[in-house]
Parts: sequence; C-alpha cells; structure tokens
Amino acid sequence: MNFKKEQLLSSYDLKGFVKYIQDNDCKNIIVMAGAGLSTSAGIPDFRSPGTGLYHNLQKYELEEPTLVFDISYFRENPKPFYTLAQELYPGSYHPTISHYFVRLLHEKGLLLRHFTQNIDTLERVAGLDGDKIVEAHGSFAKAHCIDCNAEMDADAVKQHVMDRTIPKCEKCEGLVKPDIVFFGEGLPQRFFEKMASDFAVADALIVIGTSLTVHPFADLISRVNENVPRLLINREMVGTSEYMFSGPPFNFHIDDRDVFYEGNCDDGCVEFARLLGWEEDLQHLMEEEINKLPPSKAMRTNDDVDDEEEKEKKETKEKQTEPEKTETKETETEKKETEKKEKESDKRVENTKTSTKSE
Repeated sequence: MNFKKEQLLSSYDLKGFVKYIQDNDCKNIIVMAGAGLSTSAGIPDFRSPGTGLYHNLQKYELEEPTLVFDISYFRENPKPFYTLAQELYPGSYHPTISHYFVRLLHEKGLLLRHFTQNIDTLERVAGLDGDKIVEAHGSFAKAHCIDCNAEMDADAVKQHVMDRTIPKCEKCEGLVKPDIVFFGEGLPQRFFEKMASDFAVADALIVIGTSLTVHPFADLISRVNENVPRLLINREMVGTSEYMFSGPPFNFHIDDRDVFYEGNCDDGCVEFARLLGWEEDLQHLMEEEINKLPPSKAMRTNDDVDDEEEKEKKETKEKQTEPEKTETKETETEKKETEKKEKESDKRVENTKTSTKSE
C-alpha cells in the first residue's frame, strides 16, 4: 500500500514558505548569508577586472591574489592585506535593506541565529544584537597579535589602517591582525558551538546571497531536520550537488520542502516582508537607522571622490618634495660657505702681495 507524503508547503514559492512560517508560528528561524547580502551596499567584489579588490593589489605582484588572506604570507608581508583592509574596514558602507530585514526578523521574535560569511560587520551596523550573529569567517570587530594572542583595541587598529601603518603588539612587537579567518586558520569556536545547538531546533532556514561553495559553512544547509523548509534567495540556483554536502542538498525539482526565489537579495527580502505584512515596518526601520549613520562610500559624489584623490596627490607630492627642499637648503648653505672661503683666500693673496711690495 502506497502512502503519499504529506505536503509540507501549500505552494513551493515564497508565498508558500511565508504561509508555513505564519501557520506554524515559527520562532527559531536560521538565516545563512553570503556576499550577496552586502552587494547593494556598494562594497566592491574581489575579482572584477579593473575594479575588484584584488585588482588594487597588483603592485605587490602576488603569485595568487588570495595570498592576501594567507596567514603564512601575512607573516612575511602584511602590507597587501592592510591595503585591502582600507577598502573593507567597517564604517565605510551602510547596511542594505536585506540587513535590516534580518534585524526585523529578530525584533519580531522569529530569528534564532544569523550565520554570515561576511567580514564587513554590516549586521552589527544595522543594529542586530551581537548574540544573534555568528561570523563564520571572523570580522574586524576584534584584533589580536598573531604571536602572543594579546588583544589590541579595535579603534587603534582602525587608526593604523587609515594611517597606512602596520599595527604591532604592545607586548611582544608581533604583527596584529583583525580576527578574520585566513587560509591556514581554523574557524571560530562559536561557529561550531552554535552549529551544534541551533540547527537541531531550527524550524525554518533562509539562505541569502551565497554560492554555497565554501565549506564547512555551505554544509550548514544539510544540518536542519528533514521536515524543516528551506528557502534560497539568490540570483542563481546553487547548493544542489549531492556530492558537496554531508546531508541532503537543495532539491528544487520536487515538491518537498525547498523553495528558490530567483533575484537579488534586496528584492527577495522586500517581497518577503510584504508577504509577512512588514513592508512599512522594514522601510521605516531602514530610513530611521540610516539617518543616524555618516555618509557611506557608496553615497559619495564624484566631486567628493575627486577631492579625496586631489588631496592624496597633494600629500604625496609634498612628501616627495620635502627632501628636495632640504637638499636645496643644504646646497645654499654650502654655496655661502664656499663663497666665504673664496673671499678669505682672496684676502690672504692680497695681503701676501702687499707684504711683498713692502719688502
């Protein structure tokens, strides 16, 4: 006798996923986020020719651009990383409406945890409680010495980055690095602790803006129970290869529990909020919070950028001409000294001639 499996969702689209959350009074939703969550904030990606962050490191002639995040290479030459850090450091960009959607999930009592691959800390800037965040690949929020592990004040590290100097440990003079996970380093202990405790009790999973290719983060999708619905908000369908995961990958081709929303993160989160009846709440939250923040790099005008570039060129020129000015002063001093010696020499010659005539 064949038993038909009970249909988990009323429809296998965003509307059906939202209805499930409402009907089942979900309070333990987990969000997994990747770089797509921050794209509309204006943060440059890593690989785009001419504009990507790796492009700015060409002067260092790295064999591979990814060496900038290699702990062994960092020990040898920390300059490329700190050049990149100037562009990525928190305070330069504003959170997106997707970040505020995650915060709204928390404020409405639906969010269990937000797992993120991003190091930009925009969730924190958006006001999401730190206890709700798991920064799987670390962040700029803290910094430690790579030798003695002494913590350095985060603001002091930021000042070094903005001044284009390399922070050193006050205790042992070792290199200081923000707590970003480099190749060759383990993920934070908090990641494994919350992975073990949270996914067993999650009642819905939302995956936003990630390629799901970096492990062990990507494998988190397979750790929720098999009766838990999963939503992917992404520009393309990912996470479907059964060879990539320890448990069930996404399967969007059967009506089971997986839903795919094709599009950018912001559009998906706004539509999600609309279906929940939170659209006005989301807009109001974002507008209120953004007004408290200083202008982001993405909001600067061309004139602002031109002014900054002109200022930088001027400072560079001044530094280059300082030795020339010193050299000029030294040359003038030497010239006066030479003239003085010549006059004294002429005077001695004249005195000699006078003495000879007298004889």
